[in-house]
Amino acid sequence: MNRYVIAVRRWWTVPMTLVSLVLVCGTVGTSMVPVPSLTGSMGGAQLAYFTPVLIVVAVMYCMERRLQQAESTAVVPIRLFDCAALALTALLAHVAGLVVGMDVARNIMLLLALAVVARRLANEATAAAAGLLFLILNLILGRAYDAGHGAHTWWAIALYPADSTGAWLFTVLLFALALVLSGLGNGRGSAHAR
Repeated sequence: MNRYVIAVRRWWTVPMTLVSLVLVCGTVGTSMVPVPSLTGSMGGAQLAYFTPVLIVVAVMYCMERRLQQAESTAVVPIRLFDCAALALTALLAHVAGLVVGMDVARNIMLLLALAVVARRLANEATAAAAGLLFLILNLILGRAYDAGHGAHTWWAIALYPADSTGAWLFTVLLFALALVLSGLGNGRGSAHAR
């Protein structure tokens, strides 16, 4: 089964993507990306804000790769390996967060949770796109301007500062729920299983 996880699922790509994330954040992460706002002005976001999408795409790539016959005859269900890999990805993201910022680590967990739920409802491609769409919606609709100062609305979790306890609690709760949903596996995990 270890060969299956390494050769077929290719979970080794996730740590490599985390290294790429650290390199991108360290070199060009502070570059500003222009983002339109519904208030009529043009805002911006640091490139590091979008880097969690790299991890989600790598994880969805790994979860999409499967051999249905091998998985149906496995002694240990593959979804348990997937849950362990997701938890390990979140742990490694927090290690990387010590370098790039804990808000990036929190957003990785948040987007992974959204992706796992979206994958359960649709497929891996939709799940990866849902994370990017969530980040963009947070930027466009989630900013509030109070007396000329930029702030975030209550629902724009990805815009909360790294030290926000409420954002962390919500993210951990959503991630735990996503792991439970992923571990249930009633055969509707992806388009391949249907």
